Amino acid sequence: MIRLLFTLLSMFLLQSSIAQTANSTMYLGNKLYTKGDYKAAASKYSAALKDKPNREIQYNLGNAWYQQKDFDKAATQYDAVSKTSKDINLKSSANYNMGNVYLEQQKWDDAITYFKQSLRQNPTSKDTKYNLAYAQTMKKQEEQKQNKKDKDNQDKNNQDKKENKPEKNKENQENKEEQNKPKENKPKEEDKNNQDTKPQPQPSKLSKEQADQILNALNQEEKKLKEKKEKAKGNPMKLEKDW
Repeated sequence: MIRLLFTLLSMFLLQSSIAQTANSTMYLGNKLYTKGDYKAAASKYSAALKDKPNREIQYNLGNAWYQQKDFDKAATQYDAVSKTSKDINLKSSANYNMGNVYLEQQKWDDAITYFKQSLRQNPTSKDTKYNLAYAQTMKKQEEQKQNKKDKDNQDKNNQDKKENKPEKNKENQENKEEQNKPKENKPKEEDKNNQDTKPQPQPSKLSKEQADQILNALNQEEKKLKEKKEKAKGNPMKLEKDW
């Protein structure tokens, strides 16, 4: 019985000593955090957590990581506090800082989710309301920019199609004009062969004397017609020679 009491007393004194050490370490971490030495503060908070698991220390460790812009490590601490702490104000603060983590990363939807969750736990927080409104505004602006970008791309595509269409029509018009051009009457190979086989003028079989007699007779006939023409009234009729 005495030994048991001594053991319980020893355990109590040991735990009390560990708690005091953890509190002392956390206190040192707080001082370093206030001075802006966030890396050293994180080291102290981590050491304190090993001695005494505590949601306040864990929350402070998340803040130290946040200040170093190590947002993944900060989010891990905040998430654990939010899920396990029984202190409603601490839970609200953890959710608020989670919202800030996603705000830094421009993940507007996640930020909005955590700010709303923080407001459910602490509806009077002006900072949370402001950050929520900011995240919602940034999300809206990003959507408007994206919509404008999509519209500009669509307009550009439509313009490109419009510019390419006349070129196609021009090509079609040129082809149509080419088809409508009068075709040259180039002799076919068959026609050329036919031309080569057409009868050619044959040399005359009349003698020179016979040709002269015919020529003189024609000249005499033309002379008589000329005399008649000079006596005729009205427009003269031209006589076409056929030789």
